[in-house]
Amino acid sequence: MPTIELPNGWKPRWYQRPLWDYLEKGGKRALGVWHRRAGKDDVLLHRTAVAAFERPATYWTALPEYAQARKALWTAVNPHTGKRRIDEAFPHAIREATNEQEMFLRFKNGSTWQLVGSDRYDSLVGAGVAGVTFSEFSLANPSAWGYIRPMLEENNGWAAFITTPRGRNHVHDMLAMAKANPRWFAEVLSVLDTKALTEEQLTDARAEYAALYGEDVGIAQFEQEYLCSFNAAILGAFYAKEMAAVRREGRVAEIEAVEGRAVHTAWDIGRRDDTAVWWFQVVGAQLFILDCYSSPGAGPDHFDLVKARFAERGWKKGVDFVPHDAKVLEWGSGRTRLETMRSHELNPHLCAEASKLDGINAVRLTLPRCVFHPRCEAVGISALEMYRREWDDEKKTFGTSEVHDWTSLLSDAMRYLALSWRVIPEAVVEKPMAPPPGKIRPPPVPEPTRGSRIRI
Repeated sequence: MPTIELPNGWKPRWYQRPLWDYLEKGGKRALGVWHRRAGKDDVLLHRTAVAAFERPATYWTALPEYAQARKALWTAVNPHTGKRRIDEAFPHAIREATNEQEMFLRFKNGSTWQLVGSDRYDSLVGAGVAGVTFSEFSLANPSAWGYIRPMLEENNGWAAFITTPRGRNHVHDMLAMAKANPRWFAEVLSVLDTKALTEEQLTDARAEYAALYGEDVGIAQFEQEYLCSFNAAILGAFYAKEMAAVRREGRVAEIEAVEGRAVHTAWDIGRRDDTAVWWFQVVGAQLFILDCYSSPGAGPDHFDLVKARFAERGWKKGVDFVPHDAKVLEWGSGRTRLETMRSHELNPHLCAEASKLDGINAVRLTLPRCVFHPRCEAVGISALEMYRREWDDEKKTFGTSEVHDWTSLLSDAMRYLALSWRVIPEAVVEKPMAPPPGKIRPPPVPEPTRGSRIRI
C-alpha cells in the first residue's frame, strides 16, 4: 500500500506513534487512556483521514453526547494554528461536500465521516461503517459499543477508544480486559510518560484545580486528568460514598435469584420511548440486583424484551414498578403505558410519589442493602457511580440539578426501585442471610409504617 501524505505536514508525536502504528498496520481494537492535552482527538482525526483514503467506507467519531460534538470538535479551533481541527485533519481539497448542520463530510473518493453522539446510538445506521472513534469514552454510554460492534465485525472494521479516567467505571474494566487480550492495543499514558507539559504548566494546572475544588478534591482531580488515576471520585456524584462501599464490601458478586421467589422490576420510561429497567429480588434484609437494561427508542419492544428475559433466566415474574406518568395517555395510541404493559402480560404498579430529592435519599438508604450481579457492572453500576450534579462555572459550585446524560435513565429507575421495594404486594421478608466472611451485614429492616402492604 502506498504511503499517504498527511495534510499540512502533520505528524504524530513520538508517544502517539505506538497507537498510530497499531492502527496503520491493520489493528482492529485500541484503547488509549491518555492524560488531558495529550492530543488524543488530533491523532485519531488524522488517522481516520488516512483510513478513509485507504478504504472507501463510512467513518464515525462519537462523542458522549451529540449536543457537545459541535463545540468539542466540529467548531473547535487549534490554538497553535488558528485553524479548525476538522479542517486540519480533513482539508477542503479532499472533500466533495460539507454538511454543517449534520456535521458530515463526503470525500472525493466516496468515503464519508460524521460526528455522532453515543447518547443516541440507536439512530446510527451504517451498513458500510469501517471505523469508529469513541472520544471521552469514560463519559459515554457503554451500550453504544455493544450496538455498533456487530456492524464493525461484519465489515472487518476498527474501533478506537480514547479517554481520560472517570473513576472505576466501564473504562477501568475495559482496560483490564484489553491488557489481557492479545487482539487489543491497550495503553495508559500519564503526563509523566509523555513529558508533553512543562513543570511550570503542571504547577499552574494543579493550583487551578485546588482553587476550583479545594485542596484535597482538587489534587485528586489533577491526578485523574494528568496522571490517569482511576481512584478519584466522580465530581458531584450523588452516590459516591454508597457505591464506593458496594465495591469495598464485595457486593458485586455472582448471586442467583432464590428459586420460587418472585423477581420484580423497576422502570423509568422516558421521552421518545427511552427506557431503563432493573430486575431485583428481596432476600432477607438484602436486595439482589440481578440485571439491568437501558436503551433509547424502541417503544413496545422494551416490554417484549423484559418478558423474554424472565423466560430466559427462569425467574418467577413479580411486580413491574413504574412512575406515575405511566398512566398518561400516549400520543397516537389512545392508551396509557399501563394498559400497553398489561397487553404485553406485564404487571405494572405505580410506585410511590416523591420529590426527586426524596427519591435520591431513598436510593442512598437502599444501596447499603444491595448486592449486584456482575452483569450489571458495565452499564448499571457505572451509571449509578457517574450520576452527578451539574457544575456551575460562574458560582464555582455544584447545583441541585443532575447532568442529563445516559446515566439519568438507570438512576431514575433505581429511584423508583428504592421507593417501591418495601411495599411489594404480599411480599414476605424472611430472616437476613448471613453475610460472606469478612463482609458487613446490612442494617436490619425497620418496622413498616402504618398502611404499608409488606408483611414481615
